[in-house]
Amino acid sequence: MMAQTHWIKIFESEAALKNNVLPSKPYPLSVKGEKILLICDQTTFYAVQEKCPHNGASLANGFCIRTELTCPVHRFRFNVIDGKSISGGSYALKTYPIVIQNDGVFIGIKAKWWEA
Repeated sequence: MMAQTHWIKIFESEAALKNNVLPSKPYPLSVKGEKILLICDQTTFYAVQEKCPHNGASLANGFCIRTELTCPVHRFRFNVIDGKSISGGSYALKTYPIVIQNDGVFIGIKAKWWEA
């Protein structure tokens, strides 16, 4: 059975998203108990987990250039499109889909096994 996805409204409009999530500046938020970072590469928005999978550091304080996010502690680098490590190794970020509609901006969070 495939896991259901909860679509949670995170902004009332695309304009609100663009006003809050600035290019190359990670924007932290918490959705359904998950800490997430929103990232903009000038035109496209991405969402990834907020904690570095290498050592748990907050990536909200990291460096972001286009679609590359760098951990502020050990400089591990990740591609925010697919979450994969650019630095090597098997570390990867969890990614979340974002949908922009007329009635708001939504992020997809997979339902926990007990919610399905």
